[in-house]
Amino acid sequence: MKSRWNDETAARYVEAALAAGQSEALGLRIYTSRIIGGDPDLVLHGGGNTSVKVTSATGEALMHIKGSGWDLDTIEAPGLPAVRLEPLLETRNGPRLSDPDMVSLLRASLIDADAPNPSVEALLHAFLPFAFVDHTHATAILALADQPDMRETVRRIYGERLAYVPYVMPGFDLSIVADRIYREHPGCEGLWLENHGLFTFADDARASYELMIEFVTMAEQELARKGVALSGPQLSDGPEDMALRARLETALVRDGSPFAKGVFLDYRSTAAIRAHAGKANVEEIGLRGTVTPDHVIRIKPWPMVIEADADADAIDAALAAYADRYRAYFARNATRTSEPKQMLDVYPRVVLVRNKGVYALGASAKAAVIGGDLCEQATRAINAAEAYGRFTPIGEADLFDMEYWSLEQAKLKVGAN
Repeated sequence: MKSRWNDETAARYVEAALAAGQSEALGLRIYTSRIIGGDPDLVLHGGGNTSVKVTSATGEALMHIKGSGWDLDTIEAPGLPAVRLEPLLETRNGPRLSDPDMVSLLRASLIDADAPNPSVEALLHAFLPFAFVDHTHATAILALADQPDMRETVRRIYGERLAYVPYVMPGFDLSIVADRIYREHPGCEGLWLENHGLFTFADDARASYELMIEFVTMAEQELARKGVALSGPQLSDGPEDMALRARLETALVRDGSPFAKGVFLDYRSTAAIRAHAGKANVEEIGLRGTVTPDHVIRIKPWPMVIEADADADAIDAALAAYADRYRAYFARNATRTSEPKQMLDVYPRVVLVRNKGVYALGASAKAAVIGGDLCEQATRAINAAEAYGRFTPIGEADLFDMEYWSLEQAKLKVGAN
């Protein structure tokens, strides 16, 4: 992976920030956020987050952190709202916060009360004692992070430069655990999050960004060492069966479906997707889960798999089987949670056509395209993970907890009122 840093472009961002009455540090934070977000092999569609710590004109310690609803590749100053740092640091040694309480604290700490919600990983950004913190879900990192028992391999690749963080669900708990592990490894330059992604940090914008590039490159080299060639983003070049599309649309647009008012289908057929769709055990691989936890919010825990010649009856049968599997998944996991859960709809968001390609489904064209982009990256990561060893993402219980996160359930309740 190549660094996209350019001194002249960085200077223009600094000049624009100063002209707008902002800090040089925020200008550089916007710049490196954008070059991170501009690489689909680092982050996609709201994934990953960045921050910078600054001192206000009155001497108050602040942190600009990526806000909800913003993508890094197009981020501007309003997408990096400022929060007061001191209240966040106080939580390090305080009582455990529920995630809704954590969000309330973050909102109460905002300088601008109308700003978007800070990232749910804001506390971890705050705890790390560096001006610049970068977090990504790089494809090469996921191919290795989604392997079983990788602690010693990570140590072999990175030595003491990365500290290994076992999987913990994003939010307050991850912030506390990762901060503790960082403090146990004070000389490290980044955090390897099992089944999740990578953090890098430094007091210089370019240094933190280029550490990310270096560590991702080292992951690519580890894959290559075992003969795994990780392909870059690919254009869809396989033909689509329009009759199959029509049959899917008819099956999906019906009363009780989340797509009753219309469904949008984004079809992808790249070389990597066809290689994945042609695996004899592709359905079993899909049932293992998503390549990074937050994908489940957009594309559900697993795809629906159909044959290329599936007729209307076969599609209806596949939808019924998917719904039964999803209800069973919900029943198995909802009973062990401390709060009641409202079941989401039982329809897939991804339909994999054996040997051909994938459809991402959405209630809007944008949602379908986002799903398609995630599928394109995910299949490349899964192909690499399977070639390297065995694709092993988080287990079902953790996947359910992510899909039914209280913060996501709160949005459902607001929408129901």
